[in-house]
Amino acid sequence: MVIDIQTYSLTKKFGDIIAVHDLDIKVKKNTIYGLVGPDGAGKTTTMRMLCSLVIPNSGTAQIGGYDIVKDSDEIKKHIGYMPQEFSLYGDLTVMENLEFYSNIYQIPKKISKEKIKYLLEFSNLAEHSYKLADQLSGGMKQKLALSCNLIHTPKYLFLDEPTIGVDPVARRELWKILFDLRDEGVTIFVSTPYMDEAERCDEIGLMDKGKIILNDKPDNIIKSFNKHILCIYSEDNYITKDIAQNSDYVEDAYLLGEELHIVVEKLDDSIKNLEEEFSYNHININSIKVIEPTLEDVFVNIVKNQQ
Repeated sequence: MVIDIQTYSLTKKFGDIIAVHDLDIKVKKNTIYGLVGPDGAGKTTTMRMLCSLVIPNSGTAQIGGYDIVKDSDEIKKHIGYMPQEFSLYGDLTVMENLEFYSNIYQIPKKISKEKIKYLLEFSNLAEHSYKLADQLSGGMKQKLALSCNLIHTPKYLFLDEPTIGVDPVARRELWKILFDLRDEGVTIFVSTPYMDEAERCDEIGLMDKGKIILNDKPDNIIKSFNKHILCIYSEDNYITKDIAQNSDYVEDAYLLGEELHIVVEKLDDSIKNLEEEFSYNHININSIKVIEPTLEDVFVNIVKNQQ
């Protein structure tokens, strides 16, 4: 097992605020690692440190054996970094943007021409190469930004919430590209607030308040959850949630879309008691069923238990 990215007690402070605290993670070669958590968890700061754009207060990290502080210039030769707001030039066409970044990375013209042709086909942008970047949809802009980051054939790719504001179809297309890149030998480090995207990663780190609270394969994290999830549809999920939360045997209750999820340890007794309480409070329940936990259920439960 080859480790491409590794952090050692990586810590970053901004004044009295600890944005990233004693971070220890390992990312295997040719895998997709997902850093998962809400806004303010420390994902962007972590990524900027790994890309040698922010100096840690303590600890360090290595990318491909290079130290992020001592070897920052060398690291930048081998990585592609796509921040949340990647700078595309709106008054340039797709082709011109790719040519511009090719010049920045000093790619020889012959190699550049072949690489741009490959990237246009790879990202399904060949038919849009004449369009100005400002004319592209959100998903196309992200694919162009990714292509610009791939122009110099990086070994390590860092993507900070690349699908924010992108429609579901474009999100799937972008993830297909990431899977293809992984199969071609690129190690990918991606941050996301979306739990469904986290489940597509080979391994994830659940992050909250600057700390990794759990690190494993998504399936392993879900399987390790030893509680039961009840999914409830009612005429008023807000009132139903309040009633459930006041019950001693209910560990947690929260809304996910139109569903009310209730976390319990003892299944049969809890269902019986909930039905009695809802009936007593004149709450009409459309359905109540046991469901398999999702990564989001696990994450919400872990975070609440740590508060």
